[in-house]
Amino acid sequence: MRVLIVEDDPMMQLGLEQALSDCPNITLVGIAEDGYLGVEAAKEKKPDIVIMDIGLPRLDGIAATKQIKEQFPEIRVVMLTSHTAETEVIASLSSGADAYCVKGASIDRLIAAMDAAYEGATYLDPQVARLVMEHLKPPAPQTNLGTLSPRELEVLKLMVEGKSNPEIAEELYLSPNTIKTHVRGIMNKLAVDDRVQVAVVALRSGLV
Repeated sequence: MRVLIVEDDPMMQLGLEQALSDCPNITLVGIAEDGYLGVEAAKEKKPDIVIMDIGLPRLDGIAATKQIKEQFPEIRVVMLTSHTAETEVIASLSSGADAYCVKGASIDRLIAAMDAAYEGATYLDPQVARLVMEHLKPPAPQTNLGTLSPRELEVLKLMVEGKSNPEIAEELYLSPNTIKTHVRGIMNKLAVDDRVQVAVVALRSGLV
């Protein structure tokens, strides 16, 4: 398993390098200190796994992950971060991350996340999974995911990307009030109460 680390904390870099050096099936192919360098290193090194922090200088880990996955969808990205806010978890998954692991967890948990990603599965740290599941309630029986209009699907995609109503309005050349109406309609059809739930249902259902 060829692994690239994208992390700006020197101590974290060293800790990861030492921990992974004890794993006979892992080869560390490089370390990048910011998102831009991470994308370039992924192009050059073609790793199997990228261990990606979120809070990176110049280009954050979510944007870097999106660029890597768009160019090299076969590369698996494991988020390793102290960020546990629901919006950041959803944004990471939306960007294409294959696994989400919280800093401070055991190296065994990180290896499990890497193994799962390498095999094509999705891994969520239990701490993060609980946060996500707290914002996910089962769709109501009358919910019909297929009733979203093409315009609502456009709005939904931008919501999952973390854009605000004014930003969505600007991108789609619509008024903020129109976007507000679409957002309300999407929430009603998906039977959810907030934007995080919208993103989780959309991702789990394959709508975006």
